[in-house]
Amino acid sequence: MSVRLSLLAILDRGACYGSQLRAEYERRTGARVNVGQVYTTLERLERDGLVTGAGIDDEARVLWEPTEAGRNEVRTWLSTASLAEGRDDVALKVALAVTLPGADIGGILFAQRAAVRAALAEAEAEAETESEERDADAVPAAIVRAARRARLAADLRWLDEVAVLAAGATAFDLSEDRPRRGRPARSLG
Repeated sequence: MSVRLSLLAILDRGACYGSQLRAEYERRTGARVNVGQVYTTLERLERDGLVTGAGIDDEARVLWEPTEAGRNEVRTWLSTASLAEGRDDVALKVALAVTLPGADIGGILFAQRAAVRAALAEAEAEAETESEERDADAVPAAIVRAARRARLAADLRWLDEVAVLAAGATAFDLSEDRPRRGRPARSLG
């Protein structure tokens, strides 16, 4: 999953400092991320015009918030299905989305399901064509395509299960608990 876009999505809930953002990511996805990766990602997001500094907190930690371009990128990411990402990446994306108030979970699942169905239909059409033209050289490619069809069919079953699980999910705001760690603001001199 794109840690970059996940961090942006969390920042869309409110300004955070790096360690706080890391804690929110882990709380919302169950996945771990290195705090150094969070700060490096924030620096790149700032360079790309997707986040901006939002001041400092009472312990001199830099707070970050998304720009309008960052918010637009998050909305596009959440509403776009992906077959390039692995199932775990899609799972983390959906897990994050169910925690975000206002996220269109039904729309996310609908788009993902439609993309998987289209890919499965294409893979099945290729299988029909290859069965007519099968020769010894085609067997390895047929094995790989059969694995793709099996994964896509499993993805559809998984998405059905996710829809049931997501129906019971409740979105939530940023945690009131603040990690003690965090980078202090750079000196201005």
